[in-house]
Amino acid sequence: MKITIFLLMLLKEVHANVQPQKNFDLQRFAGRWYRVGLAYDSPGFVPHRSKVTISMGTVEPQDNGNVNMTMWSLTSSGCKQKIYIYEKTSVSGVFNYYSTRHRRMKDVTVVDTNYSEYAMVVKHKKMNKEYTQVSLYGRAKKLRADLMEKFRAYATALGFCKESILTPPAARNCPPKEVK
Repeated sequence: MKITIFLLMLLKEVHANVQPQKNFDLQRFAGRWYRVGLAYDSPGFVPHRSKVTISMGTVEPQDNGNVNMTMWSLTSSGCKQKIYIYEKTSVSGVFNYYSTRHRRMKDVTVVDTNYSEYAMVVKHKKMNKEYTQVSLYGRAKKLRADLMEKFRAYATALGFCKESILTPPAARNCPPKEVK
């Protein structure tokens, strides 16, 4: 019980300390990204770890400051496309979106990016407790070793144990070749 309370307090502190990329530029952030790293603290995720593969997404800024995020992920029934609408907030680099799967609002913060090579993004949601997810995105499916280590160090600094940090393999035929 004490450990659970400690972890809840730690996660609330982690969320409070997450800061967006300084001078975030949505137009430079637009385009194709591959999720090449993931740290997730949900116990419900554990049985699915071995099924996770690199997914691809495109970030499309809208005139109103919102973002259309289209993701392609490999599932047991094939390659699936999902479109998310990330709503802008008053803080540049921070967005909210409604998760139809979890039926709740989540916040998404771009915490670090050089725009041309990598980005680290933190997702946060409150369910029966608070959950945090850190994703490493790359403009390519494979990133330099120092960027992978930077991601692991960041996730560890946020309190993720090594077992909850993964770098998934590439997905075959997902997205379909016709997606550019």
